[in-house]
Amino acid sequence: MDRSELTSRLLPEMTLGSAQAKLNKPLPLPANLSPAERAAARFRISGVAVVTGGTGDLGSVACEALLEHGLDTLLVWDLQGPASTRKIETLRSKFPSARIEFSNIDVTDDAQVTKASQEALEMVGGIDVLLTFAGVVSCDHAKDMPAKEWRRTFDINTTGSFLCAKAVANVMVKSGNGGSIVHVASISAHRVNFPQPQVAYNASKAAVLAMTKSLAAEWAVHGIRVNSISPGYMDTILNEGDGLQAARTIWNERNPNGRIGSPEELCGAVILLASSAGRYINGADIIIDGGQTLF
Repeated sequence: MDRSELTSRLLPEMTLGSAQAKLNKPLPLPANLSPAERAAARFRISGVAVVTGGTGDLGSVACEALLEHGLDTLLVWDLQGPASTRKIETLRSKFPSARIEFSNIDVTDDAQVTKASQEALEMVGGIDVLLTFAGVVSCDHAKDMPAKEWRRTFDINTTGSFLCAKAVANVMVKSGNGGSIVHVASISAHRVNFPQPQVAYNASKAAVLAMTKSLAAEWAVHGIRVNSISPGYMDTILNEGDGLQAARTIWNERNPNGRIGSPEELCGAVILLASSAGRYINGADIIIDGGQTLF
């Protein structure tokens, strides 16, 4: 478009949800349940969930939590490897009544992601929940960072999350049942990390926060809620090793709780946002860091 034509262009406009729309109405619990049954029903996860990066340290714990809360069908999208195979086998042995499928998916490949989403629609009738745990960490001094590394970090963390959300949202719209999308941002989206320099990671996760809010506004009309969690430093393989001991000491000293988190400590927020208990939560981010970002 020539610059002189800009004044005559038409902007696309989003449509907001209606209070009368079925998918946006409150969903009261059945009145004939006992208190214990009401408590269980409030946080029950049913239907089909897709978890990207679902065989990683954080994603696999989230998968287990979904299954513990009643999930019928789990679709894990991750890169194939010996560790991913072992984790899927473990989940299947723990939850024999659930359907658990693994797909070797590169989240940065639009065609792969779209195909996997359409196959889910044909195979199991749709998708109800999406968790985007697939991601990478990048630690480099900004003045030395290759452009290739900057683009790789954004391509996986931000673009990959968007491509999965877009493909799954289209399936949710086709099935007509709405759903919940939970992105994984980070405390790195909220403030600068110390002592490690990681500008690409921080910026990519800040972009995930902005994307989450935009999608929440656009897709509420379809009964799709989009939220995010922002984990702090977690006790995973990424934060292990003698070379990270000095950094771990600093992280712990700057945390009011004096420690980094356990992956299990993310599950409460994940279940809240994925279940009907979080039905009126949309466009929100939950920081789970033991107070790390207070200072």
